[in-house]
Amino acid sequence: MVRSPKLDRIDIRILSELQVNGRISNSDLADAVGLSSSPCLIRVRKLESTGFIKSYGAQIELSKLADPQVVFTQITLSNHRREDFMRFETAVRKLDELLEAHLVSGGFDYLLKFMTRGIAEYQRLIDELLSQEELGIAKYFSFIVLKSPIVKTHYPVQKLVSERE
Repeated sequence: MVRSPKLDRIDIRILSELQVNGRISNSDLADAVGLSSSPCLIRVRKLESTGFIKSYGAQIELSKLADPQVVFTQITLSNHRREDFMRFETAVRKLDELLEAHLVSGGFDYLLKFMTRGIAEYQRLIDELLSQEELGIAKYFSFIVLKSPIVKTHYPVQKLVSERE
């Protein structure tokens, strides 16, 4: 197992700034974290190469393109062997409409987040999953999102790690 390098408070600040604004210039980022440009860029490259920074992307206002429907779905599998979970995850990973999949503890196995063009498309997708008997879906419950008053696109990474002085 490859160990990740330890991060100091400046690395954490860099991650925090980039999470909020991935298009920030290196110069502005360096100013924000209290470094000169060259050492800042070296740290960013190190954070990228060690996997702390996975990617950069644009957050698109999808409601300007269409009227997407978000649905959360609880899935319970019939069997709970490792191969059952792997088979299910392999199948749903291929779905473009699937935004998130979480294996959870509690009264069901998976919490899935879908985005579709509407309820009819979501139901078609679920029917298709249910028709694949080898997936072993015992039951599912759907939760149609009516409104999303709070959607955060970043988390204060400082709260996840203890900063060292």
